[in-house]
Amino acid sequence: MATAGKKEAADAAPANPKVKWNVENLKSSYVNFANANSTKEEVVLNFGMNTSWDRASTEMEIELAHRIVMSPYAAQRLADLLTKLMGEYKARYGELK
Repeated sequence: MATAGKKEAADAAPANPKVKWNVENLKSSYVNFANANSTKEEVVLNFGMNTSWDRASTEMEIELAHRIVMSPYAAQRLADLLTKLMGEYKARYGELK
């Protein structure tokens, strides 16, 4: 009987539930630098601002502002999303040069 109850619950769940975006605490940031690394258990994305505008300088200073740590599964979903987004961008505005 327990199996039948689980099946009924799964059948009743919507295939694509409606998402309600809560933006009450949302903050926006501009970054011009991104870096990524990973371990077996997590992917780490660092975002920041390159404050070194002198291209002749032998040193570059990056002011890191955000670090996002996620599972490899979430990182794969993000990679797929960005690939799709950039494909749409290029179709709309042309290739990046």
